[in-house]
Amino acid sequence: MTESARKLKDLVDGSDNIAFFGGAGVSTESGIPDFRSTGGLYHQEWKYPPETILSHSFYESNPEEFFRFYHAKLLVPGAKPNAAHKTLAQLERAGKLKAVITQNIDGLHQAAGSNRVLELHGSVHRNYCQRCGKFHDFDFMLHAQGVPRCACGGTVKPDVVLYEEGLDQQMLEDAVRLLCQADVLIIGGTSLNVYPAAGLVHYYRGHKLVLINKTAVAQDLAADLVITDPIGQTLGQL
Repeated sequence: MTESARKLKDLVDGSDNIAFFGGAGVSTESGIPDFRSTGGLYHQEWKYPPETILSHSFYESNPEEFFRFYHAKLLVPGAKPNAAHKTLAQLERAGKLKAVITQNIDGLHQAAGSNRVLELHGSVHRNYCQRCGKFHDFDFMLHAQGVPRCACGGTVKPDVVLYEEGLDQQMLEDAVRLLCQADVLIIGGTSLNVYPAAGLVHYYRGHKLVLINKTAVAQDLAADLVITDPIGQTLGQL
């Protein structure tokens, strides 16, 4: 066990009120590309910048290009939970971790066995017809050609939060409450660039803040423990 992992283990062992706030870096070890690191989606060539394609106005005005990008880059069949997802699920079962608050839309936390997951930006596993409201699953979207259509003829929209769309208010309130009450907060796999989600970490009132990220984050956080090793490798040692 590395020295940093040992320090993290001491914090985890001493608490039964832990919150985890995670981003894309939690899933990169599962083969899901992130947005801003080298090799991430923002560094790959595309007709439009990803932040433009993943906006509500672009979805409305150019659904064909939106779904071409969505299908090619955001649907990753076969992705499996890595050691980070699995360890967090184990900590929840042990009564230590109260919730995972994630910016990811891949559903890997639930696949690993986590039950208390706040998906701030939605999920690729939930899709609804904009005309009749019928639910459609991941496989439906994966095999849809072009703009996905329901049997009623309506467009099937992913239940993901696009740029220009607001976050679910109840979920935000739940996240704030959990962060305010947490004894230990572990922030992992996120550069804390995307707002309003990134601003939630400031509601943490405790004094045991752990930051696990390969690169520096966009905010000046007074972390008690900073780990730059891969998050799966780190959490997998607990």
